[in-house]
Amino acid sequence: MNNIEDDIEVVESGYEFLLAYAAQGRPPQDESGMGPHPRPELEKMLQAMKNVMQTLAGTQQDFEQVLLDDLRKASAAVSFVLAQKKIGSELVDNLNASIHVRAVLTDFFLYSEVFRPVGAAGAPEAPKWDKVGN
Repeated sequence: MNNIEDDIEVVESGYEFLLAYAAQGRPPQDESGMGPHPRPELEKMLQAMKNVMQTLAGTQQDFEQVLLDDLRKASAAVSFVLAQKKIGSELVDNLNASIHVRAVLTDFFLYSEVFRPVGAAGAPEAPKWDKVGN
């Protein structure tokens, strides 16, 4: 089973990278020269989203169903950007602004709190309602 917390971290850190990349004002370009380039980060984010979808497949928990729906939409947006031959800052900025990507990030922030409540010491166990993979 995949580690959801690790996959959430990949998506969150990838989004932070994309914010910085978008702010650089880079034109659409082939990714053969000096970096940084968004494509590797987007590929990692997409894989992490797919991992979470696979891990949560078959869940009956309502919020996890919402998360799956948002992940499907956000991964479609990331896939669309990855299908472009050249990726520039403006395209990345528009992806960053996508309500679908933002929904996944917000879902992840909420979901992460179940695993790491504010002020809690140590790593708490998965919630009792979460029987995914058990």
